[in-house]
Amino acid sequence: MARVVVDVMPKTEILDPQGQAIAGALGRLGISGVSDVRQGKRFELEVDDTVDDAELEKIAESLLANTVIEDWTVTRVSVEPAA
Repeated sequence: MARVVVDVMPKTEILDPQGQAIAGALGRLGISGVSDVRQGKRFELEVDDTVDDAELEKIAESLLANTVIEDWTVTRVSVEPAA
């Protein structure tokens, strides 16, 4: 078994109203030094060894991300064996 993380973020040219709202809230809370916030999504998948990188890319592109307005990355994360 392996853990796979798929991060999905709005493309840089796409307006991110949720990120802007967070940035505004930080200012109202008195937190300075944050000039921009982009909000995305994170998916964690537990997969077995039969799921290859091509299949993971297919999952990300066809199901998890709207490729018109979002970019995505797939990262395999090592899973510690149970003791």
